[in-house]
Amino acid sequence: MTTVRKSCTSLTRLFAVTAVFLGSLVIPTHAEDNNKGALASELEDIKSQVLKLNRDLFILEEDLLFPASTQIAVFVSVDVGRFLKLDSVELKIDDNNVSGFLYTERQRKALEQGGIQRIYLGNIKMGPHLLTAIFTGNDAEGRTVQRAITHNFDKTDETVMIELKVEDSESSYRADIKVEQWAL
Repeated sequence: MTTVRKSCTSLTRLFAVTAVFLGSLVIPTHAEDNNKGALASELEDIKSQVLKLNRDLFILEEDLLFPASTQIAVFVSVDVGRFLKLDSVELKIDDNNVSGFLYTERQRKALEQGGIQRIYLGNIKMGPHLLTAIFTGNDAEGRTVQRAITHNFDKTDETVMIELKVEDSESSYRADIKVEQWAL
């Protein structure tokens, strides 16, 4: 187990113990009171504090596991989807399979209506890399087709964010894949 994972596990345990401890302190002091409205209000405050702590812990865990100096995120979006009904995506970085996803009808419709899916979040070392994406789906006539794209990029000490867009091409009556690298 890495040091980062041990730190996250320790923080999670500390968070759980603190939540239980706070809960045990509140109940006996208010058990004597007959004012149930105050008890309910106090419990709601504690719940919101626990949720805030949980969110902060999640953000800290993401920062520890995926620091900006090594982080890469890859997203998928679909323009209209008339010429390619997306079925699956396979993602490789430097010829290593890093992610794959099979779409349900509902997920595909969400993408076609403007949704963006984060398909991969991971760490890579600095330097040049090759991203390969293979999209599988059905064309307008119902035939199974595959579209692949490769993208060379350099990893610096900043987070790399890449969007893979499935766009309909009216001139060729087929779907093309475009790559857009986001700058933060």
